[in-house]
Amino acid sequence: MSARRVLIMGAAGRDFHNFNLRYRDHPDYEVVGFTATQIPNITDRRYPAQLAGSRYPAGIPIYEEDRVEELIGRLSVDLVVFAYSDVSHEHVMHKGSQVVAAGADFVLMGFNETSLKSSRPVVSVCAVRTGAGKSQTTRRVCRKLLDRGRRVVAVRHPMPYGDLAKQAVQRFAAFGDLDRFECTIEEREEYEPHLKTGTVVYAGVDYGAILKEAEREADVIVWDGGNNDLPFYKPDVEIVVLDPHRPGHELQYHPGEANFRRASCIVINKIDTADKKGIEDVKANIARCNPKALVIEAASPVTVEDPAAIRGRRVLVVEDGPTLTHGGMGYGAGVIAAQRFGAASLVDPRPYAVGSIATTFRKYPGIGTLLPAVGYGEKQMNELRQTIEKVDCDLVLIATPIDLRRTIHFEKPALRVSYELQEIGKPDLDDALDKLP
Repeated sequence: MSARRVLIMGAAGRDFHNFNLRYRDHPDYEVVGFTATQIPNITDRRYPAQLAGSRYPAGIPIYEEDRVEELIGRLSVDLVVFAYSDVSHEHVMHKGSQVVAAGADFVLMGFNETSLKSSRPVVSVCAVRTGAGKSQTTRRVCRKLLDRGRRVVAVRHPMPYGDLAKQAVQRFAAFGDLDRFECTIEEREEYEPHLKTGTVVYAGVDYGAILKEAEREADVIVWDGGNNDLPFYKPDVEIVVLDPHRPGHELQYHPGEANFRRASCIVINKIDTADKKGIEDVKANIARCNPKALVIEAASPVTVEDPAAIRGRRVLVVEDGPTLTHGGMGYGAGVIAAQRFGAASLVDPRPYAVGSIATTFRKYPGIGTLLPAVGYGEKQMNELRQTIEKVDCDLVLIATPIDLRRTIHFEKPALRVSYELQEIGKPDLDDALDKLP
């Protein structure tokens, strides 16, 4: 029999990982292409031959996802693998219907076949939606492990937006490494907070090779999940963060619901700012779908450098980009800070948006009067800077996981809004980590 011809639908992360684990060396399959969405400037490139293996000496082309039906016919595709995350169940099945109507099989790959076993204990921290509070939970877990005297390495979900061959295995131990690897805003938001607390971070494209490197310097590996993807490594403790500001989403998104049902420990975050009904709805879904999980209640209290400076000011709120875009949140820590400390108004950035920032607002109209800190490359980061400079406001509130002022320079007065996870009562993360070997 001839090999089945495979097309992998992705967003420069899970798609490459699934290929590396399942298809790269499998003689029964021939991967004829990847399709890409969500990430700008990823199409019209190739998955490089250095990573694709001996069966693909020319590498593998990456196409626009909008062309999937045409590609199924033109490339004689037998099987389409859906391999990206933080999308609604409805979205997944619309894609499935497109593929089936075009004549190919449609597949979601399971956890067992797409996860690697480590020789070290693994704690995974994932979420059911982008913006639920996964990052501050991961930092809290790393801090607790360090306090226990464990040698910790964080392995971050992939964000390979540049030269894929050069990004195969990346190790970040100092701030200079962020510049050396030409990190985007999104990458810096995830790596910088770890580096500040002394945690080494690995990321890249080939997570088998990354795991071997991480195991050399760690006795515990923390999987720092992205979007709401499943962990790439088999966890001994599987922590999943839920957001009561979006009750019910834990059962409406892929693969967030799979994370939710798999979790050995569930963190209900933001209970200090969520309404009572949202919290009750989330707890009811836990009782119904994953009653064996250890449930931890937590808050992410907001702090500001100079709260008094906000009162009476017209403020531009800059929030974490992915949280507002495919995370679908209508507000974040910046809005909470503006309201709590008496801002006169939120200034709408949309009339001032430049280039790809304006495009982002058109693609995600639900963002409203907030500015998403998207920055997938130097050009987009410059357009973000130009947009901030053009907005007619008194003050910029920076509610991104990093201090944006260190990445892009602008003249307007600005304040940093921060947030860290705090468990409330018992059980807490120490109880979850007690289960580690």
